[in-house]
Amino acid sequence: MKIWLNGEEKEVAAENIAALVDTLGLPAPTLLVEHNGLALRREEWGLRGLEAGDRVEVIRIVAGG
Repeated sequence: MKIWLNGEEKEVAAENIAALVDTLGLPAPTLLVEHNGLALRREEWGLRGLEAGDRVEVIRIVAGG
């Protein structure tokens, strides 16, 4: 199905946010994920199903100076 990921249309096979993050290969503890305008806690990722046309923003948090 096609979703919007960080502003770009992308074909994905993931059924939920957790599977999408796993597919992207990014370290979960450093991520903030927004699904259709709602920021999600990490424990919600497996509960939020994806549907065609959904908008997902994945932001990697980097600390340092």
